[in-house]
Amino acid sequence: MRSLGSWDSTTGGPEWFDSYDLLWSYKWIVGEICHFPDIPLTQIEALAEDLGKRYREHGYGPRTYLYYRFRLAMDLGRSEEAGTYLEQLQKLPRDRMSDCMACEQNQIVQYYAAAGDDHMALEAAKPILSGSMRCAEVPHITISHLLLPLHRAQSEEEAVKAHIRGYKLIKGKREFIEAISRHIEYLAITNPKKGIELFEQHIALTLQHEDPYQTMLFHLYSSKPLRRFALEDPGYRLRSPASFVTANGELTLEELAGHFGRLATTAAQKYDLRNGNRVYSELTATVLRE
Repeated sequence: MRSLGSWDSTTGGPEWFDSYDLLWSYKWIVGEICHFPDIPLTQIEALAEDLGKRYREHGYGPRTYLYYRFRLAMDLGRSEEAGTYLEQLQKLPRDRMSDCMACEQNQIVQYYAAAGDDHMALEAAKPILSGSMRCAEVPHITISHLLLPLHRAQSEEEAVKAHIRGYKLIKGKREFIEAISRHIEYLAITNPKKGIELFEQHIALTLQHEDPYQTMLFHLYSSKPLRRFALEDPGYRLRSPASFVTANGELTLEELAGHFGRLATTAAQKYDLRNGNRVYSELTATVLRE
């Protein structure tokens, strides 16, 4: 944002700025801004409109603006609005500001998965799973959104293969905590002990994580195998980072599940208060009941 301020303060933009690089980076900010619940809707709206204005001024079409409106609507829990933006952007040609085709297709998969449309999510994922669309984050992220749809479709063999394939791509990587969380949720259903192992391997990466949305999902989805494995082996001793034990004490599986559930619930309420709905609270309540 300081770069934009420097650009705006000099007529025509300072020579050391590349407008393409600046505008390309700007959409990354817009794409992540909803992850921070303290940023008000008015600021999010203003940034989205400013992005569209700048793209128009530099000769780019409306497709990328609509694509990021689609993403923002999903993050804000506005499924119907997201669907409208998706329909609009798919009618328009791509240009140099468009995200890569794999990233865009991944977002479409996430849209259908979040809407509970397993069939459409799996259909949309076909070019990604086949390898014809890929990038630095795809299929890494995409696969994590397909584990439960595959499981619900009674394609357990395919779900296991997807878990193994996807987890290899993200294991131990801090930037993929959300995707790791979704693998943990899948394992809570199919193999809670393995889910605990993934939790133990990655909890250190979430301590003071810079993205509160990813942290919320880690807390939420980790509570599930903790709760379920507590029924199988209530005396199991978790391997936790020393700093976590110092801050929270020695907690049983059940106690830790409750602790993480409360953290996730509190975070969800903050998002919902900002977003003006109850989407994340309802998601949290559903997961904590399962």
